[in-house]
Amino acid sequence: MKRWPKIPLGYWLAGIAVLLFTGFALGAIFVRRDVVQYRMPHTQAVSDPAFFSYAHALADPMPLEGNKIELLHNGDQIFPAMLSAIRGAKRSINFEAFLVYSGKVATEFEQALSERARAGVKVRILLDGVGSSVELDNREVDRLKEAGCAFAYYHPTRAWRVDRLNQRTHRRILVVDGQIGFTGGVGFSDSWSGNAQSPKHWRDVQARIEGPVVTKLQSAFFQHWAQQTGGALKAEEDFPVPERKGSMRAQVVTSQAFSLAPMAWLQAAAFSAAEKSILITNAYCAPSTSQVEQLVEAVKRGVDVKLLLPGPHNDQPLTKAAGRSAYGNLLRGGVKIYEYQPTMIHSKTMVIDGILSLIGSSNFDARSAQINEELDLTVSDRTFGKEMEAVFQRDLQSAKLYRLEDFEKRSVWERFTEWVVLPFRSQL
Repeated sequence: MKRWPKIPLGYWLAGIAVLLFTGFALGAIFVRRDVVQYRMPHTQAVSDPAFFSYAHALADPMPLEGNKIELLHNGDQIFPAMLSAIRGAKRSINFEAFLVYSGKVATEFEQALSERARAGVKVRILLDGVGSSVELDNREVDRLKEAGCAFAYYHPTRAWRVDRLNQRTHRRILVVDGQIGFTGGVGFSDSWSGNAQSPKHWRDVQARIEGPVVTKLQSAFFQHWAQQTGGALKAEEDFPVPERKGSMRAQVVTSQAFSLAPMAWLQAAAFSAAEKSILITNAYCAPSTSQVEQLVEAVKRGVDVKLLLPGPHNDQPLTKAAGRSAYGNLLRGGVKIYEYQPTMIHSKTMVIDGILSLIGSSNFDARSAQINEELDLTVSDRTFGKEMEAVFQRDLQSAKLYRLEDFEKRSVWERFTEWVVLPFRSQL
């Protein structure tokens, strides 16, 4: 009889350890926030006094009054405004970003941040450990540290906490002296430079903010900074007494691990309350079945529902494939889909009935809802809402209508990729 070779106990233990670690790592990848598939009836309007608090029930239901919010378009407006604020800093600069790639844009920010740190300003920089670590030259990080900047990666890939590997900060935050804030969807790469004039220069929007809601941006930064570094902020540098700077009512919605997804609730509340229009621009659109049904139900009530999405220029084709499977039901339900033609459109905005506006980092997909740490600014203001609608209509002029016949005639390859990526929708 053939006898099996004896395997040393150490090999057995090593094999078991590898299997346990592999199982733990794979399980960690699929750890996600709970998302309830809300389906609320149309019982109120976005204009109702109680709506704002109701829609923010899983975030912060208290609206903050007295804010001034300015929309900035593309790199030609966004980067000069942010750099100007940095160069004018007197006390503190807190900067958090998902994506920073070495290049002209990154160098400008590195030099501006370093100069302020050398001048005695407290500069804290927190970059995502996946989004920024590969394409950012370590020499630039070293120069920031040498200048006196406090620097950290959020959930660095070299850390032993495998359960955090898939949980990324997708937030975009810049707060200067606790008084001027910026947020939106921009990445700090040369792809965002220019004015969306060619496929090499992406389309995006960013918000410049003054007023009490800036304290919420500061709080969101502190949450991640303290978690990653254990460091603290200072009252006199980072949290001056908030002052009214305008007339806009606003709030910040942040998503956090191991909690119910606040943006899913807010979106569902807004979709159910809409009476005139739902205008969504998003770079990565893969709505859930429940969200598709909510939008179709809005159309049945007479609401004009439009989605503006990337067209031929798309940096994440697998995400587009994951979302395209929903196009059929959306189109059959009367939702209008448009694809932006000149370049990659990276904006993440929404405006409901010309009153409630959203701008931030959240994609309209499962990964933003369930995994990423996101941040979005919500504004309840008719003047700002009218501006957001005008921006949508201008972008629509450079878009092509995607029809039901386009969906039904899609290629075998498109159908195949939709099927392949379906099990991984939450990871794309």
